[in-house]
Amino acid sequence: MARNPYYGGPTSDHFNGTRFFNPDGIEPLGFRELLRWNFGESRARWPKRLELAMPARPAQKVSGSDLRVTMIGHASMLIQVADLNILVDPVWSERASPLSFAGPKRVIEPGIEFDHLPPVDVVIVTHNHYDHLDLATLKRLCEAFNPLILTPLGNDTIIRLAAPDARIVPLDWGESWDVEGVTFTAEPCHHWSARGLRDRSMALWAAFVIETPAGRIYHIGDTGFHGGRNYRALAEKYGDFRLAILPIGAYEPRWFMEAQHQNPAEAVEGFRLINAAHAIGHHFGTFQLTNEPIGAPVDHLAEALLAAEIESTRFRPLGAGQMFDVPDR
Repeated sequence: MARNPYYGGPTSDHFNGTRFFNPDGIEPLGFRELLRWNFGESRARWPKRLELAMPARPAQKVSGSDLRVTMIGHASMLIQVADLNILVDPVWSERASPLSFAGPKRVIEPGIEFDHLPPVDVVIVTHNHYDHLDLATLKRLCEAFNPLILTPLGNDTIIRLAAPDARIVPLDWGESWDVEGVTFTAEPCHHWSARGLRDRSMALWAAFVIETPAGRIYHIGDTGFHGGRNYRALAEKYGDFRLAILPIGAYEPRWFMEAQHQNPAEAVEGFRLINAAHAIGHHFGTFQLTNEPIGAPVDHLAEALLAAEIESTRFRPLGAGQMFDVPDR
């Protein structure tokens, strides 16, 4: 049996002693299917570069009942609530790749210039794929702000390769950590992990529920819809949410991506199931990871909202540099 270099804890209903898994879920497809996708499917042509209209200049703090989210790009965003500045899956690197000269390259600059970030209190890293866990950015953040990093089990080992003195709290599904009156809980999502060819699913992946005095936030970095199982379970556990932050991109072709990335119609169904007042769509428009055109996630989200008779203002796809002051529930 392969050795897990990241985590060595006890077995559970989602860890077999070596690898994590999705209970009653679908395993990611293998190398043969990857070759079939890459050599048997055509990808839409994305622009090489898009102009960022204007980088955002976030406030130093957001207090009281206010809740503000600023999109940096792809899955990276700044959540400001209850006097905390929370960065999620921060990636300022040019490529989402282990290589500096190859791999998915950003087509638009980060929506916030790094030097214009407010003091960062907490960083959430949802899983270890390169478009979510960027060691160069995490090292830079630790040097600039020394934030608390919350991440699922095993990812702390990876992060310490770049930031050995980082303040990191690894969390299993269902475990929580409090920061100044705000509670962060790692919760299940249907995904997988890998940094290379031999470490598949050896570090955990997670969604996060953030419970604040201004309301609950549900954030998923990546997920397959999984029949809505996780949405239903968390709606039963928590009741409702002021904001859900849901992935809407990187979903084609469906035969390959269905288990790991939901499409916009599934995101709208998840939004309905989780009892959220508002939602933000992310995971699109920055790195071309899959086959769909760059504008397809936004277009398909609009179609899905119309079909579900949900006002488009309630579920907003945020592009780089865009800011959303979330209405009070």
